[in-house]
Amino acid sequence: MEYHSLGRTDLKVSALCLGTMTFGEQNSESEAHAQLDYARAAGVNFIDAAEMYPVPPRAETFGATEAIIGRWLKKRGGRDRLVLATKVTGRASDLNYIRRGPRLSRAHILAAVDGSLARLQTDYIDLYQLHWPDRRTNCFGRLGYEHDPQDQAVPLAESLQTLAELVRTGKVRHIGLSNETPWGVAEALRLSDRLGLPRVVSIQNPYSLLNRSFEVGLAEMAIRENVGLLPYSPLGFGTLSGKYLGGARPAGARLSRYARFSRYTKPRGQAAAEAYVQLARRHGLDPAQMALAFVTSRPFVTSTLIGATTLDQLKSNIASTALTLPPTVLAGIDEIHHNNPNPCP
Repeated sequence: MEYHSLGRTDLKVSALCLGTMTFGEQNSESEAHAQLDYARAAGVNFIDAAEMYPVPPRAETFGATEAIIGRWLKKRGGRDRLVLATKVTGRASDLNYIRRGPRLSRAHILAAVDGSLARLQTDYIDLYQLHWPDRRTNCFGRLGYEHDPQDQAVPLAESLQTLAELVRTGKVRHIGLSNETPWGVAEALRLSDRLGLPRVVSIQNPYSLLNRSFEVGLAEMAIRENVGLLPYSPLGFGTLSGKYLGGARPAGARLSRYARFSRYTKPRGQAAAEAYVQLARRHGLDPAQMALAFVTSRPFVTSTLIGATTLDQLKSNIASTALTLPPTVLAGIDEIHHNNPNPCP
């Protein structure tokens, strides 16, 4: 397992980060603990959660993922050898069970971090992230930016000043962004310089063979400013494994259980996924491992988030770190991408 610096900090994080949004929904607590045990034994020292997890979010399961991780930490120990990340929920009208409608104001962030600390049964969070912007902007595959001059967003400065307060008190070590745009990252860096605030060290956005939009604008920002990408959905909700090709819906799989996750199942996305799967098989590679190895090898990536619903899937995902893609495979990936760029933005 390789380890990379988290931004400009002295923290070293594993090349793969265990994503946990299935804990408490698709995965039982015992299954989640087995995944955590295996990942740590394999050298994964980076765990990512969010207060709103598991996904899909529901009032009945709010906070369950963090609570499951917290009980594992209490049982297993070794907190100081782990880098623990979580997120405060962004503005959303359909999540009113979270503080009567979550925002990224000072009051909301202070309440959120205390809730996360209690569920995680820890005194500090290594990386605390804004899950998505409070302002109206392009997130979750939305195209065509439409500016709203009447938008009553919490100022980013207020959110960052509150995070700085948490760093000063020791509840948080470092801060990051998620589902952000180039303007959002640039503004966060500008505010940190102007106001003397902690610098954001990472950005957690979608990135995969099916969605390479991060490469336009944000990749250069990540490299030049040391705000590395923590890519989520590197397998496009599992479509790049090939298990959904031909309209297949395996029992228990995420896209079989939840029709709402349709970003990667539209015709262009399915066609591209099939092309990548065929490329991998022509070269004798596991399609999912090829997709993960590509993402992890990008110079702007700090740590790739992997999620699994079975231990066998997790083992295969972690094994992808041993794979170096040969030039012929990389050329094939580029050809597919140029013929069908970003089919699932």
